[in-house]
Amino acid sequence: KLPVRHSSHSARHKGSQALPLAGGMSHRKFEAPRHGSLGFLPRKRSKRHRGKVKSFPKDDQTQAPHLTAFIGYKAGMTHVVRETTQPGTKKEVVEGVTILEAPPMIVVGMVGYVETPRGKRTLTTVWSKVLSDGMRRRFYKNWYKSKKKAFTKYAQRYEATIEEELKRMKKYCSTIRVIAHTQMDLLNIGQKKAHIMEIQVNGGSVAEKVDFGFGLFEKPVYVDGVFEEDEMIDLIGVTKGKGFEGVTTRWGTTRLPRKTHKGLRKVACIGAWHPARVQFTVARAGQNGYHHRTEINKKIYRIGKMEDPEKAKRSASTEFDLTEKSINPMGGFPHYGLVTNDFLMIKGCVVGTKKRVITLRKTLVPGVKSSKTVLKFIDTSAKFGHGRFQTSEEKIKQIGGRKARE
Repeated sequence: KLPVRHSSHSARHKGSQALPLAGGMSHRKFEAPRHGSLGFLPRKRSKRHRGKVKSFPKDDQTQAPHLTAFIGYKAGMTHVVRETTQPGTKKEVVEGVTILEAPPMIVVGMVGYVETPRGKRTLTTVWSKVLSDGMRRRFYKNWYKSKKKAFTKYAQRYEATIEEELKRMKKYCSTIRVIAHTQMDLLNIGQKKAHIMEIQVNGGSVAEKVDFGFGLFEKPVYVDGVFEEDEMIDLIGVTKGKGFEGVTTRWGTTRLPRKTHKGLRKVACIGAWHPARVQFTVARAGQNGYHHRTEINKKIYRIGKMEDPEKAKRSASTEFDLTEKSINPMGGFPHYGLVTNDFLMIKGCVVGTKKRVITLRKTLVPGVKSSKTVLKFIDTSAKFGHGRFQTSEEKIKQIGGRKARE
């Protein structure tokens, strides 16, 4: 009697005894997963230009009162050579870094929140007596045609109300945030209207928070007072806009065969007959870029102080490269210019175009190990062209100075 040979299909359905076919498909979701993430829907233009902090770090009252966020402006990128600090390995690594210019911010107000069953609610807001024009521009669509009367009546009753409102904050509030704005006159990005945001005060009791915030009124806050070198921070911003783009670029779907009628950068089937509508999960053409994004755990390689002229001259020098050079590359950063204020050097890339406002926040996921960064070299060659020279002195020494005009 001849032995019966089962087909591969029947053998697979006989139970656990039959082994699966070698090289067979496990499941379609592993073999042909969907294109593009649904976690970022809807892919539409952001309604705000500055990144919004949707969650501040958890408060730890055992610490001293401190601010948890700041605002910077993207200047451009360069590269550095650093020494790896992994145990057992010692080698040099070339990495791209982003320079964020962060001039001092001015604290002009404070908000107190109370807890309710539906979340936080504003109890009261206090403002400083003097507000700059750059900040007051934020309250007008057309500053030129306006009467520029914002906060003039508040300044008249400032002395009579400020103490009473601070007492209410200390008595009822659970969360304290200061209102701070950027100084656009220190930047060269062609904008006069200041960016303004609430920055949560963490650490200490509520009374200590209120005293800390009130003590900052009308005073500059520097970026090195909020963050420190080798700290991991979160960056919030709006990505570079690309406009209306097709489904292949927007979602990364596969192109159809070459001879396809009416184009091949399409999705062939956008759904079954029923349900008689297109599902939201189907990739379609539409807006790409200018999306609100948060990137967590970006490392600060260096915080540069540019107020002191001597420090500014050596802001790109290291222990291994003693050349006296500024962080500005030869010719400045393309489409930005020269960095003249304090700056942050961030590992890797940052969302958005040049001059884009970026919100910096203390990380929401502390505990990530962050070792000290040993920078050996910071590139300051021109970002246009081949960039052969690090400084203008080096260029003159190599090819000679310009010929004097007759």
